[in-house]
Amino acid sequence: MENDLREQRKEKVIGFIRHKEYHPMKLKELMSILQVPSQEKEDLEGILQELIQEGNVIQTKKGKYVAPERLNMIVGTFQGHPRGYGFLLLDDPIQEDIFIPAEFVGGALHQDRVLCRIIKNQDGGRRAEGEIVDILQRGKKEIVGTYEENKSFGFVTPDDRRFAQDIYIPKGSNKGAVTGHKVVVEITDWPRERRNPQGKVVEILGHINDPGVDILSIIREFQLPTEFPEIVWQQLETIPAEVVEEDIQGRADLRSLLTVTIDGEDAKDLDDAISLEKTAEGNYRLGVHIADVTHYVQEHTPVDEEAQKRATSVYLVDRVIPMLPHQLSNGICSLNAGENRLALSCIMEINPQGKVVDHRIVESVIQVDRRMSYTEIKKILEDQDPVQMEKHRDLVPFFQDMEDLASILRQHRMKRGSIDFNFEESKIILDDQGKVIEIKAYERNVATRIIEEFMLICNETIAEHYFWQEIPFVYRIHEEPDPEKIQKLSKYIYHFGYRIKGAGNVLHPKELQRLLQDIEGSLEEQVISRLILRSLKQAKYHTQNEGHFGLAAQYYCHFTAPIRRYPDLQIHRIIKEQLRGKLNAKRQKSLNKSLPEVSKHSSMMERVAEEAEREVEKLKKVEYMSDKIGDIYEGMISGITSWGLYVELPNTVEGLVHVTSLDDDYYIYDEEHHLFIGEHTKKIYRLGDRVKVEVVKADLIQRTIDFHLVP
Repeated sequence: MENDLREQRKEKVIGFIRHKEYHPMKLKELMSILQVPSQEKEDLEGILQELIQEGNVIQTKKGKYVAPERLNMIVGTFQGHPRGYGFLLLDDPIQEDIFIPAEFVGGALHQDRVLCRIIKNQDGGRRAEGEIVDILQRGKKEIVGTYEENKSFGFVTPDDRRFAQDIYIPKGSNKGAVTGHKVVVEITDWPRERRNPQGKVVEILGHINDPGVDILSIIREFQLPTEFPEIVWQQLETIPAEVVEEDIQGRADLRSLLTVTIDGEDAKDLDDAISLEKTAEGNYRLGVHIADVTHYVQEHTPVDEEAQKRATSVYLVDRVIPMLPHQLSNGICSLNAGENRLALSCIMEINPQGKVVDHRIVESVIQVDRRMSYTEIKKILEDQDPVQMEKHRDLVPFFQDMEDLASILRQHRMKRGSIDFNFEESKIILDDQGKVIEIKAYERNVATRIIEEFMLICNETIAEHYFWQEIPFVYRIHEEPDPEKIQKLSKYIYHFGYRIKGAGNVLHPKELQRLLQDIEGSLEEQVISRLILRSLKQAKYHTQNEGHFGLAAQYYCHFTAPIRRYPDLQIHRIIKEQLRGKLNAKRQKSLNKSLPEVSKHSSMMERVAEEAEREVEKLKKVEYMSDKIGDIYEGMISGITSWGLYVELPNTVEGLVHVTSLDDDYYIYDEEHHLFIGEHTKKIYRLGDRVKVEVVKADLIQRTIDFHLVP
């Protein structure tokens, strides 16, 4: 109640300050007009300070409060650049970022929350420019970097070069670090005017050449947790290692159903199992059985609170940072073959046209008959390998039915306009020391497609079911793209002979699907696919069902991975409470209050995980190419910028051909058509062109690879 009242007061204050008739006022004037009694002065001051921290209000030098926009100011997050300038990322994703010249950065560091004055408005294709006038909140107090010793002091070069300044380390503040050590440095004095930030070393991660230190540095850079708190281990001791008989009571007993798991060979956390039968009417009865993690992870317990904080498992090249401890994810919550396991089951009856005609959602107990790998299923269905077909002879018709149903579901999805990208993902293979021995494109096969289709239809069915229940829920939404971005994409692909119907108006995902089908197999397929993806918004978690543009789905959620995603775990909890009749008005009110923050935090942590995974992948690719200097490869131009050409090799490694190395002519960058053209020779380099390149540099600090073109 107290929090609700404070929020109401806060809304009243900001509403008053933003009113068109409002003029800047001091605290006394605000108290008088808002009729705030003197004993509540501190409360009003606290509210105003919160609004200042959030960037909704600023306090002038004369002590008056005003909304930033009234003074031509705006609040956002500063994104630094290695060259000293940066960009103001705005809270409203529709608005374009604001360019901040180096001389107007005002001591801000990457990720700081700042107040910015607009000094040049947007003009045609040029971004608006701004000057940072105040730092509202520092983004990071600890930074990971490489230490270098000097005679009387040291300094740390940040790994993330968006922190453009080295950090000065006074004598005696280096914790014994020597040149080449990877360290965590705490900033003790922030930059001002021409003075660099100052700090002290709080942790030495190891020497830059020590095995594993490279990835550990990224883990610390992204502030990913490496250990579970002691209180979590204490709770784990109370959780049983096996399903006990009393836990089975009241559940649907599905142990007689033929059930399998299909995962990667090295997967240990098996959270989904599949059953499938043909009905007398010719329909398919598909069961998707998901580990009932919430039975063991009760709300507000230490394990739950830690899982909510982490929000997702992070999959790095050489390790997994799990959302839940391995004792749960690889133990009692893993659907291991031959063992009783508690599950939440969604059993769907699907007709030959791919439509779900009936479904039921139940708490269940299951027993998986066989654990299968993607490779084994591929060998049976695609390769018709005699050894595997004989080994699993009793299940071959079962797998063939799966393939048939997955094909039907995919056709149904494609018919409505769902977008399927066919990106070549990287598979990085390491030796025992963590050194890269091979990088290749990861191939999707019939088995991965079967599981994808079954999980998609299950997630849609669950989302639709609970949408119509009209109860608090967490949806996975994907908003429609910005028309401006689609217009830019349309303009660009026109030069390849492609077009998008409806660009600039109401765009149906079917148009992008059609474009992907048109470019399939072409030289420019990967390039245009990436441009399409960049033109789309990012999917996120939300409490309002706003549909999923990319899947052309009216209802969608994440239900199928509660071991590694917190929104799934939260959804399971809601489903079980609804099934048991415990979703009373009080509980729904509580969920309505907590779910927006769960959704927001989960979306944010998903972005952090994705960025950390990308950085580790980049690092390992640079490491792999570091002993291949002078080697020549054939690749494809995958990106063009004013500073050069990006070339991607068949193994997914990407490097830059800097414009200064194009020395056979003076090349002009044509931004509109995404190409370089020689001033005299008229030679053109465009996206999708095949070129030969020589590896000339692999920089482990910057995580970049440089190529030169070979005639």
